[in-house]
Amino acid sequence: MSAAANADEPGRIASLARSALGETIAGVDPLASGIGLRRFYRVRTASGRSAIARVETDEDPAGRPAGIPPEPALEPIRALLERAGLPVPGCYGHAPGLELLEDFGDESLCLRSRASSPAETQRLVSHALDLLPRLQRVTDDGSGVLAFARRLDAPYFAYKADLFVRYSLAAALGREPRAAEDAALREAFAFIGAAAALAPLRLSHRDFQSQNLLLRPGDALGLIDLQGAFLAPPEYDFVCLLCDSYLELPEAFVDAELERVRPGLPGAPDAVAFRARFDLLTLTRKGKDHARFLYAAKERDDTRYLEFAPRTARMLERASRRAAGLDPRIARLAELLTGWAEA
Repeated sequence: MSAAANADEPGRIASLARSALGETIAGVDPLASGIGLRRFYRVRTASGRSAIARVETDEDPAGRPAGIPPEPALEPIRALLERAGLPVPGCYGHAPGLELLEDFGDESLCLRSRASSPAETQRLVSHALDLLPRLQRVTDDGSGVLAFARRLDAPYFAYKADLFVRYSLAAALGREPRAAEDAALREAFAFIGAAAALAPLRLSHRDFQSQNLLLRPGDALGLIDLQGAFLAPPEYDFVCLLCDSYLELPEAFVDAELERVRPGLPGAPDAVAFRARFDLLTLTRKGKDHARFLYAAKERDDTRYLEFAPRTARMLERASRRAAGLDPRIARLAELLTGWAEA
């Protein structure tokens, strides 16, 4: 988007808000962005109401695999989840590239955890995980939700492997990976992709992590960043939150929560298979996250996320050790990652 179009954003937003809310607009204030490029504003009315303006931007080409279409629009997935009773923002109005949404406030689970006790953080994480059986029971109602045509498949795993080799593995080794190291990682990620392809598929938020879980009055949770939803194994959203790079969760708590929520999921996945897929998907999800942190620093000069890289590396090491017995390709990956967090 051009600089002129950027400068005119508050005006476009105010115009939409006046029409949608039927009130005088007192202010349109930019909000801090995350690792993505989408922009957000808080709209304030003269009567004291507020709303969030969500502005689409040109996408980051490193944000998705080659050959995979861009993320769909927020509608109609938002409306489908709203009809299913899930806590998603209401929509007040929209214009091309612009949505005006209910304001859930600024306090995310991520932000709350920085000022809370470990017990309080774990309570809220448990509360959030209780949403997943409800989310996984949502099915295609014929309203044109593209999430049901999107799935976690081989191109995603190849993309995650490529990012990890280019940024994380090279950084950990302090040099370009050798051919055998490169191949070992890509073969391990391909094995994980093949294992995921055999799993049941459920609707997944795809980024069910603490920055996308907002706390409303009474600690009611609100879900945002919905447009990336797709079909994935039932463990995927559990990985996003229980292995969240922004939270420090004890392994015993992770184990207990997996077993607490698993029986209530659609089809109640087998406990052994559920845990094995959780560990395998941790390797690819957290591998991608770690690489994206380094990518943002190197390519965008955005170093905000580097502080979370060591914690993410420790999660990768632990998951690789737990999963090493599942296949020789994972065992080779575990060898490659041994001592990696310290490096």
